[in-house]
Formats: sequence, C-alpha cells, structure tokens
Amino acid sequence: MSKVAHIIGNGDMAAMYKPAKGIKVTCNLPPFAVQNVFSTFMVDFKMMKAIDEGSVVVPGEWILGARPKKWMEMRPDFYMKYAPQIKGFYLELPKYVANYTDFNCGHMATHYVANKMKATEIHMYGFDSMFEFNMRSTTDLFLHSDRSNMNNNRLINNWRPIWTKMFEEFSDTQFVLYHKHGNLKFPVPKNVEVRTKN
Repeated sequence: MSKVAHIIGNGDMAAMYKPAKGIKVTCNLPPFAVQNVFSTFMVDFKMMKAIDEGSVVVPGEWILGARPKKWMEMRPDFYMKYAPQIKGFYLELPKYVANYTDFNCGHMATHYVANKMKATEIHMYGFDSMFEFNMRSTTDLFLHSDRSNMNNNRLINNWRPIWTKMFEEFSDTQFVLYHKHGNLKFPVPKNVEVRTKN
C-alpha cells in the first residue's frame, strides 16, 4: 500500500501544487495557505529570530532542525512560549551531508518524510534550484538572504549533490518533482520522475 506525501517548498514552482490526498508538509512559511498540513519544517536561526521578534508568524505545528534546537537551548523562554507548536526536533544528518548548514529546509523535510514517515511516493513542489540557477524563495520576502551570484553558486553546488545521494538512499521511494521544464541540473536515479504539469 502506498503512502503519499507532498512537500511544498518556497520556490516559484510551489504554485504547481494543487490540493491532493496524502500527507502535506511545508518549509518555513509556505507561499500560500495549505490545508491539513502535518507540519512545517524549519532549520535556520534567522527564522527563530524573526518569530521571536514577531516579524513572522508560522502557523501550525513545527518540526525543527539542529540550529533551532540550539536557539531553544540558548533561549528557554522562547522554547516555553512556542512549545505547544513544536511537534519535534529532527537531528539526523545523513553521512553524505558535511554539516547542518548544507542541509537545507527542503532536504530535512524530504529526509524526514522518507525516513521517519516511510512515504513510498513523495511529490515535491517549489524546489527550483534543482532545475535552474534560481534561488528565489518566498522566505526572502520577509527575511534577508544573500542572493549574490557567488553565494547562490556556492549553495547550489552544496545542495544538488545531497539530492542525488538522498534519492539513492531511499531507492524504494518514488520521488516526483514538479517544474515548468524537465531539465534537472544533476544526475538522479530511476526512482525520480519530473512532471511539467499537475
């Protein structure tokens, strides 16, 4: 029996998501309202800082990475305030990832859904940096990010090989990527399909 999940990222092509059956998870603050979200994943100090300052409100329950966990350890008052929204911490760092900085929000959400939830089919929307030199994210609308060409190149070159390895790690899982074209910029195994329409 298949277990279907949908991961809504923050790139432009997140708009290809249409409400569907299955588990829904989001990254940071989703670009639009998504109904029946299991959890929102967050990995950065800057998201915690923005939530703490009140400049961002992230609804629903959260699964947080290593840096938010560290933030909570440094700020127990913050942890107490938001504890009802914290579904858990996901601290697994795959052996093919050098450090938590390279393990972005989309990576963590995908790894969690494949590893912990045992999804057999994972649909991914808004993961534009797999297809283009495009790092635009709806998160940039409320948090500053260095989007210089040099930094974008560094991040893309760190992130893409992680995807290849992750798809290989979960070889029994079918990954379906949505984008306006099917030209992935890195090699993927046979369990990865690209759809240009939804």
